Amino acid sequence: MTMIAPNPYLSGNYAPIPDEVTITDLETVGAVPDALTGRYLRTGPNPMAAPHEPHHWFLGDGMIHGIELRGGKATGYRNRWVRTDAIARALGETPVGGPAQPMFDSSNTNIVEFNGQILSLTEGCYPYIMSKELATLKRFDGGTLPRGMTAHPKIDPRRNELVGFSYGYVAPFLYFHTVDAQGTVTKTEPIDIERPVSMHDFAMTENYVLFFDQPYVFDLEAAKTQGFPFRWAPEFGARVGVMPRAGTNADVKWFESDTCYTFHPMNAFETADGKIVVDVPKVTNLGGEMAPTTDRGSLERWTMDLAGGTLTADVVDPCGQEFCRINETLLGTEHRYGYTISAFNDGPMPYDSTTIFKHDFTSRTRTDHNFGAHRHPGEFVFVGDPDRAGAEDGGWMMGLVTNEAENRTDLVILDAQNFGGDPVATVKLPRRVPYGFHGNWVAD
Repeated sequence: MTMIAPNPYLSGNYAPIPDEVTITDLETVGAVPDALTGRYLRTGPNPMAAPHEPHHWFLGDGMIHGIELRGGKATGYRNRWVRTDAIARALGETPVGGPAQPMFDSSNTNIVEFNGQILSLTEGCYPYIMSKELATLKRFDGGTLPRGMTAHPKIDPRRNELVGFSYGYVAPFLYFHTVDAQGTVTKTEPIDIERPVSMHDFAMTENYVLFFDQPYVFDLEAAKTQGFPFRWAPEFGARVGVMPRAGTNADVKWFESDTCYTFHPMNAFETADGKIVVDVPKVTNLGGEMAPTTDRGSLERWTMDLAGGTLTADVVDPCGQEFCRINETLLGTEHRYGYTISAFNDGPMPYDSTTIFKHDFTSRTRTDHNFGAHRHPGEFVFVGDPDRAGAEDGGWMMGLVTNEAENRTDLVILDAQNFGGDPVATVKLPRRVPYGFHGNWVAD
């Protein structure tokens, strides 16, 4: 008899949990800083019903987990499925209002706050607006979005606008968007690319946006074997498009790069001599039926010369890593520090390691924080300390850490200026939170 290996995205701490709970009695080791008043929100896939094989991790129903901090304490945890139409009907609820989804209905990848509204996001779909208590309120399309939006919009801290894009399976395969502070789409610009590709994220400077046209191409046949309709096609090569934010498709300049894929660029900025710099975690092979990548990747700094038309790459760190973050008050401008999690160094899955990294791009050094055996971190986000606002790393790093030995999860808070030291606080959740994608701090 041939034994079928269990799906790795339905096993261990990738496995979904079956319920929604609210817990108000949380044990904390250390002291939660008084300045942290709000909630840490993190989303990820959590299929409600047993999925059909082949199942891919990227396609599960979205569930948001929230931990509220207030008065130097952790005052509560709750988790809720995002009420897509299918989830609402499965729970016997009336689906929420808003425009019909343009292609498919999902919301499992990212959660951000923009001008007081909490948006739950998955690329290709309209966002869902959530309450602080994680109730699903309605869908959002800004009035004129022609299709869904990226799961990784950028919130410009200086212009107070949301900058994003969307990709699709029919031409035009790529659109660029901006949304103003009132939630109205103010610009939609179609961008010419040759084929439908998976473009998970992008980068932004003060005056430019960067599009990563890389050879993970749409292919319905691939879904039959891996559950996800994209395949690795290195014969098409890779390039980066640079467009002025005020420009049009005619203004895009394309720069050839090594054949690779970039899930989450860290940040981009302009230099005084007319160049664009972007830091990217790079993988050179996105093949394989289940694993997100089959190589370790590296962190690289790419420099594009707008006048000369060249792209040069500098390896910052050869270790595999992902989930890049910075102090986002600097988004689009030069950063000194960047934060990642070690990934694909100890195994084929992104959460096999026990370590997160802090990069100092001025001293070209790296500081590690190792959580210890059987403790696996996800993405950590930077939260500024108002008393240390003059320092780029004046604040805390916050994220979920799976305690594999105890089958539960902690919210861990580190001092970003003492990155390798003991946690400032560890909130012990009495249950496990399945591995997920992205989170953010939403202050009151």
